[in-house]
Amino acid sequence: MKTLKSLVRGQWHEADSGFADLVNPSTGEIVARASSAGIDFPAAYAFARDIGGPALRTLSVARRGALLKQVSKEIHQHREELIALSLMNSGATRKDAKFDLDGATGTLAYYASLSRDAGDARYVALDDGLQLGRTTRFWGRHLLVPRQGVAVHINAFNFPAWGFAEKAAQAILAGMPVITKPATSTAMVTERCIEIIQEAGILPEGVLSLICGSTGDLLSLLGGQDVLAFTGSADTALKLRSYPNLLGSNTRANLEADSLNAAVLGPGVDDDSDTWDLFLADVFREMTQKSGQKCTAVRRILVPQDRLAPVREALCDRLAGIVVGNPSDGSVNMGPLATADQLQDAVDGIALLRKSSELVFGTGERCDGIGAEPGTGFYMAPVLLEAGDPAGATVLHQHEVFGPVATLMPYDGSPQAASELVAMAGGTLVTSLYCDDQSFVESFTAGSGAYTGRLYLGSRKMADQAPGSGVALPQSLHGGPGRAGGGEELGGLRGIAIYSQPVAIQGSRPMVDKLCGEFHSR
Repeated sequence: MKTLKSLVRGQWHEADSGFADLVNPSTGEIVARASSAGIDFPAAYAFARDIGGPALRTLSVARRGALLKQVSKEIHQHREELIALSLMNSGATRKDAKFDLDGATGTLAYYASLSRDAGDARYVALDDGLQLGRTTRFWGRHLLVPRQGVAVHINAFNFPAWGFAEKAAQAILAGMPVITKPATSTAMVTERCIEIIQEAGILPEGVLSLICGSTGDLLSLLGGQDVLAFTGSADTALKLRSYPNLLGSNTRANLEADSLNAAVLGPGVDDDSDTWDLFLADVFREMTQKSGQKCTAVRRILVPQDRLAPVREALCDRLAGIVVGNPSDGSVNMGPLATADQLQDAVDGIALLRKSSELVFGTGERCDGIGAEPGTGFYMAPVLLEAGDPAGATVLHQHEVFGPVATLMPYDGSPQAASELVAMAGGTLVTSLYCDDQSFVESFTAGSGAYTGRLYLGSRKMADQAPGSGVALPQSLHGGPGRAGGGEELGGLRGIAIYSQPVAIQGSRPMVDKLCGEFHSR
């Protein structure tokens, strides 16, 4: 059985106690163990800050980007090995494992590409500048300067490659060293990614550290120059946000938490249109991809009352084609949930939702999987619920079941009613609207835009290029207000702002312009 190691102070550390087991969710078999026992966290933090930070900040933005490009290529070269690990430790199908890994390498490559025109710039300018005095001799600009602390990344179990790479790409390009902590249950892929990078000798010493297991007292060490980025549950986010030292020093925290994302079918969408097909394809994918274990998955499906029956029928027909089981079986197109706890949480959550909705597809209970021994694995078939009175069923907008589960919700076909239902979740990462009526789109945006981090507008004119509402593209912001955590990641070079200090530079124009350079965040 493999023992996962941590990378701290430039060396691999293997614990000798305090282990947590990692299992194959398709079989329940223990495949590895992990612990951070014995790590000197103050020393690990200081090494990243005092060795990795200066080494990275002396490099130009372009050079940092070149490092990211090398990292992307190196991970991609080990793609097949990492896919196999994902199947074993995450229960992902091959298609879902590729989605995670290609998202990781693609995001790294994208951030590398942003620096191609940076020249010798060590900073990123936010604007061209503006006149502050009687003439242009007194000039001002805004600059992003790397923070001189450590970026601590705590990632969720569902994307062990993409989650690590997404955050690391932004921090490293900004000039901050990274300590990454993957969810223990699926840490095998992340550990191997870091091992590949370390073996290739790509990054300067101290730029990238790994914690497999508990973070110990690491978070209590963070101060005003550090950054904490977290993806996970709202309950854990609240605990992290409440650390006294984080509050006292105003440590920057970027949090991505629960999100009851909504897919809204607009009125007047015919069932023989491209918009209709896109709506069904997206909802089906977002319910079943990664077994519904995605922060951007659709949880609420808003449909005009007069279209409820055909939508129900069409979705049930598609869900009937899902084969749940061990991904090693070629007939399987949806794997298990990641852990026994995740399965139990899903079963309990569905029981709670059923107090305010009816079951129209699936059982909401554990099932046996194709290609697995009866009674083994953490399997659940897709579940579709339907609410008779979604406006009066608060729990449907407050409790997220993190699995292949969504609820149909009828509305009267008006943008106001749809917006009000969307807003009941208190903030989403993504809301998708499928509609070809411009006036409805405008009214819906006005009513719901403040409650979501991304608004995905599906229509016939973009259907043939639509990536799906659940794809967090690095070009666009990823995050959401309120319940979704209030954070912001990605969005091109906007993503490095989390890891930078915006500074207003004021002085003579030649001096200011030479300092700031020509490399812009837009």
